[in-house]
Amino acid sequence: MTLVFLLEEASAKEMLQGILPRLLPTEIHIKFIVFEGKSDLEKRLKLKIQGWKAPDSYFIILRDQDSGDCKIIKQNLVAKCVESGRADTLVRIVCHELESWYLGDLGAVEKGLKIKLQQSQTSTKFRNPDLLANAAEELEKITKKLYQKVGGSRDIAPHLNIAANTSISFNMFIRGIQTLVEKYRS
Repeated sequence: MTLVFLLEEASAKEMLQGILPRLLPTEIHIKFIVFEGKSDLEKRLKLKIQGWKAPDSYFIILRDQDSGDCKIIKQNLVAKCVESGRADTLVRIVCHELESWYLGDLGAVEKGLKIKLQQSQTSTKFRNPDLLANAAEELEKITKKLYQKVGGSRDIAPHLNIAANTSISFNMFIRGIQTLVEKYRS
C-alpha cells in the first residue's frame, strides 16, 4: 500500500515526515506531492490523480482552511476527486492553518524549538486552537519569532503527541489515516 499525500505547501510535508513514522506500519509506503499553494493544489489536483498509475495507492489531501468555509472547501476537493475517478480519496482540512496543530501541543513546540511554553497549554486561547484565525502569527508571537514555517515544522513534528492534541482537526486527520490503515490490514 502507498499513501500519496497531496499537500499545499512544504511545511505540511515536513510535519508529516515527523509524525508518519510513528503512525504507520513500515510496510506502507509514503509519497508526497507538494504544490505551490492552495490554488496550485486545486488547479492541478485532477491531473495528478488521473496521472497516477501505481496500483494499491490511496490519496490523502491536506489543505488549510485559512479564511474560507471548510465545508465548501472540502466539498469542492471531494468533487474533484470524484471527477478524477478516486472517490476513495481522504480529504482533510486544517482549521485554520497548520500552526493550529502546533498550538494544540505546546509541549511539542517547547521541545522542538527549545523554548518554555507548555504551561500555556491550559490557557483558554489554546484549549481549541482551531478557533484561532491567525495561528501562525500567534505561534510566531509566543515563540518570539523562533518559529519559521518549514524549519519549525521539521523541529516540532517529531515531538507532536499523536494521542493528545487539543486541535480537533489534527485529531480528525490522525483518525482518518488510522482508518485507512485498518482497512488495509483487514
